Amino acid sequence: MPVFLEDKNYHYFLRQYTKYVHPLVETFAYCLLGNHFHLFVRVRSKEELDLHIKKDHEKPHYWHVSNGFSSFLQSYTRAMNKMYDRTGALFETPFKRIEVNNDSYFSALIAYIHRNPETHGIIDDFREYPYSSYHAMLQEKTSKINRKEVMEWFGNGASFVKSHKREGFRELEAGWLLE
Repeated sequence: MPVFLEDKNYHYFLRQYTKYVHPLVETFAYCLLGNHFHLFVRVRSKEELDLHIKKDHEKPHYWHVSNGFSSFLQSYTRAMNKMYDRTGALFETPFKRIEVNNDSYFSALIAYIHRNPETHGIIDDFREYPYSSYHAMLQEKTSKINRKEVMEWFGNGASFVKSHKREGFRELEAGWLLE
């Protein structure tokens, strides 16, 4: 079932994500597709949360990451139900979580997430897809994506781009069944 029906839905989804989830996690990559989405996040430590919240001067009521995700998905669902005169759940529960505990997997997962629109036949070239973090990684604009850590991981922008090429991506993906 579609969870994004028009452009404004993607933008609203990201605004709600920023409001409810971003204070609790670091985001390394994302891709929003018509009927699902992929997020690569690391939950902030208690010390990071305390520092992050002090900086923003506001402790959210959804202090635990699972509450943040729940509030986020519920708020998006309520808005979609109201906007499109629908009822019921929009997302399947529970959503899938996969621990990233390997250096190769980190690299493969970033490329996998960004290449997903091409993999699913939504677009011929994933680099042209507007609803992923791929472009944010390569720009200098302020972003909620942890671009610094990702670029340090890959070494530089050229290595990041190379990791997403079909040949390099297939090598990284080998051995990692992601779906």
